[in-house]
Formats: sequence, structure tokens, C-alpha cells
Amino acid sequence: MRNLALFAFNGEMACFAHALLNALDLHGQGHQVRLVVEGTATKLASQFGAGYGPFGGLFDQVRQEGLLAGLCRACAAKSASLEEAERLGLPLLDDMSGHAGMAPFIQQGFDIITFA
Repeated sequence: MRNLALFAFNGEMACFAHALLNALDLHGQGHQVRLVVEGTATKLASQFGAGYGPFGGLFDQVRQEGLLAGLCRACAAKSASLEEAERLGLPLLDDMSGHAGMAPFIQQGFDIITFA
């Protein structure tokens, strides 16, 4: 089994849903998975959670399974979703000059997969 860090950058919900689906599928197959929400995908924070459209339940599953590493703090601020992310109690990553870095995942043996 592999360690996989999925970095989702694309802010279109249909594209982001593929990152959620892959995180759950790979985890279900026994891989260690962490999802990082980056770039314009952070603007979707207001739509995360059950009751927020067709993919809210998927995001809840990712959180419940412990697969969400967090959202990029700088990108959440840029996309005006930082307050909503904080309200929802979503982890924020800022280890690389305020952004979510890949280095910590690589140092822990994760392969990086990007959804752009």
C-alpha cells in the first residue's frame, strides 16, 4: 500500500468531487491518503458539509475518515473563505510562507498527486 497526498487546486465543484471520490476510493483500498485543498478549491469551503449540494456528503465522509489534511491558509484568505473554513473547524495549512507545502508530506513518504 502507498502513502498518497492529494492536492486539489481546481475550484470547480465537479472537478473537486473527483478529488473527494479518489480520496475515499484509495483509502477504501487500504492506502494512506491525505487531502489538501489548495488554490481556488478553497473557495468551496462555504459548500462543504451535508446539506450543501450534491457533494457535501462526500466532503463529510472525507473528514470523518480523517483524510482531510487541511486547506491552504493563504489561498483561503485570497478566495475570501478563511472565515468560513475557521467557522467549520477545518484545519489550515501554512508551513510554506503561509501556504500549504508539499515538503512535509514528501518527508513523511507520501507521493504527491495534483488535481489541477
